[in-house]
Amino acid sequence: MTGLFDSYRLGNLTLTNRIVMAPLTRNRAAAGNVPTALMAEYYAQRAAAGLIVAEATQVVPEGQGYQDTPGIHSTEQIAGWKRVTDAVHAKGGNIFLQLWHVGRVSHVDLQPGGQAPVAPSAIRAKTKTFVGGTFVDVSEPRALRLDELPAIVEGYRKGAANAIAAGFDGVEIHGANGYLLDQFLRDGINQRADSYGGSIENRARLLLEATAAIVKEIGAERTGIRLSPVTPANDAVDSNPQPLFNYVVEQLDRLGLVYIHVIEGSTGGPRDNLPFDYGALRSRYRGAWIVNNGYDRAMAENAVANGRADLIAFGRPFISNPDLVERLRADSPLAQLNRATLYGGGAEGYTDYPALSAAAE
Repeated sequence: MTGLFDSYRLGNLTLTNRIVMAPLTRNRAAAGNVPTALMAEYYAQRAAAGLIVAEATQVVPEGQGYQDTPGIHSTEQIAGWKRVTDAVHAKGGNIFLQLWHVGRVSHVDLQPGGQAPVAPSAIRAKTKTFVGGTFVDVSEPRALRLDELPAIVEGYRKGAANAIAAGFDGVEIHGANGYLLDQFLRDGINQRADSYGGSIENRARLLLEATAAIVKEIGAERTGIRLSPVTPANDAVDSNPQPLFNYVVEQLDRLGLVYIHVIEGSTGGPRDNLPFDYGALRSRYRGAWIVNNGYDRAMAENAVANGRADLIAFGRPFISNPDLVERLRADSPLAQLNRATLYGGGAEGYTDYPALSAAAE
């Protein structure tokens, strides 16, 4: 019987276990949105995960939606991330980078020249973003013109190329949680009348074009994607998500991606917020299947043992448990996180959570 702590072959990588560290925004990049030495320490502490997916990282300046989130579009950012990947690899870990464009989930204070954020349609999201050390309402977006969409695709392609130059083992496309690619998918957000709106095929076009460009640039064996079919995060509304995501997964399977990472239910919330058949997605896809949202050790072991998933992603448990893999292996208690230090700041609540062995001393 397959176990949570068995190795797994993911593309050209051999993962030492089936546990994935999910991407987690922590808002600790330096000026210029450059990754820091502290970030390298943070990820290296967690390198026992079979795979780390580093935090969401904007592929272009316009893709930023929260203060102090890292980018992957400048020479300095690439160099900063190289320090991170070197630290993780020195510990024997594997690390992908999540490629991000927030679309309408942004604020004019974060946009180049104070411009409006971009979106499929000029519909403001009912959500907040993190600016100036506090949470504020997002700004009114403008609709992207048709002639601007090739540059969006190019941003993702270049971001993937830069990620490989920074030493990452691969990339995860952020197609979830109500950010730009997910915004195009949703009929409650995308009200375009051109070839990128209306039908499911049209609404999925930008996500699939960006994915195809990345696959052509770095190879399918180094390209994964994250989806969240029924999350309400960032006002991600769709009238009929099942056929939409059935189609998306069928098309992603044709591109041969190394994995699909699915958030089951409401991101960071209830797993049963809306009815949805995740098995219908799994049956349409031949690559590695990663599941996420509220998994504990027993649930994770069961999902792997019965073949419902190949890998299990854990998010917030990794924040306060740098040695999460060993704690799960030993079935030890998990440390609780300090919510006050989740976003922004320095080492406190970031790199100072002790491993179980240190906590017992």
